[in-house]
This record gives sequence, structure tokens and C-alpha cells, in this order.
Amino acid sequence: MKEIEKLRECGFKGFKTVRELINSCNDIPKEMGVYVVLRENESEPQFIKEGSGGFFKGKNPNVSFSELKTNWIDNEPVVYIGKAGGSKNSATLQTRLEQYMRFGQGENIGHWGGRYIWQLEDSKDLVVGWKTLTDKEPREVERQMIADFKNAHGGKRPFANLRD
Repeated sequence: MKEIEKLRECGFKGFKTVRELINSCNDIPKEMGVYVVLRENESEPQFIKEGSGGFFKGKNPNVSFSELKTNWIDNEPVVYIGKAGGSKNSATLQTRLEQYMRFGQGENIGHWGGRYIWQLEDSKDLVVGWKTLTDKEPREVERQMIADFKNAHGGKRPFANLRD
């Protein structure tokens, strides 16, 4: 996949499936950084009414098919951009992605961003790549990645990013 090669050139590593990460996040660095979730399947996505995401603070993580379709970008592998840690946040890529996977398995964990991926029928086949950061704030890198994405896609964010 071209997108994975581009990301590798930018220092991203991992590229494990969600299925693999649900089983173990031990290979993910215990450092701050950013991550991307990719859908390699180029066919039209199949959405499911009741995704596997947890009901954090009692809120239903599922949205309507029309909302999912509105956010979907055809022929775009990047479906979510996320961050972990920073100067005011002790999360690591490992802890943050572990939370994300647990949320996707129905646990009531605060990983509300990115929840739309759990309404994709093939969510366990999505691929996650990550990049550690030592001299940059993850939030700033994430913001810039989303801004670059929006510039390339007519102002639209990645499918599961609900804010800039």
C-alpha cells in the first residue's frame, strides 16, 4: 500500500492490525507520539448499526449511517489520526492504543475520539502505525497532520476524527 510506504518514510512504524493489537499492545513503544489508523480494503465500507465501542459515561458511541456516510472519504486509506502524551499528559502510545482497543471491545473507557471506526464491519482488519516523538508536542503534530489531510481533501477530516 502506497500510504504505508509514505508513512514509513516519515518515521512511522508498527502497522499492526486492530485484531493483532486487541490481542497484545506489547510491541508499541512506551513513549509519546502520534498514530494513524488505515483501511487497506479499497471496497466500499460496510457500516454496522451497533458498533463495538463502549458506552463511556453512559453515552452511546454509535451514530447514524447517514453521519458515517457523510464523514467517509472514498479511496482514502487514512481513517483516523490520534496522539498520545505530551508535556501535560503522561499517556504513551502503548497506553493510549491499549485504551482505544479496549474501548473498541465495548469497555467504558474514555477514548471517544475515533469511535466511528468501531461501526465499520471490517474494523478488526484496520492497520495502525505509530511514530514516537521526543522533541515535538504530539497534539501539535496531530493538529498539523489533520490540517495537511484537510488541505488535500477539500476541508474534510479523516473519517473518524471529529475535531481538528
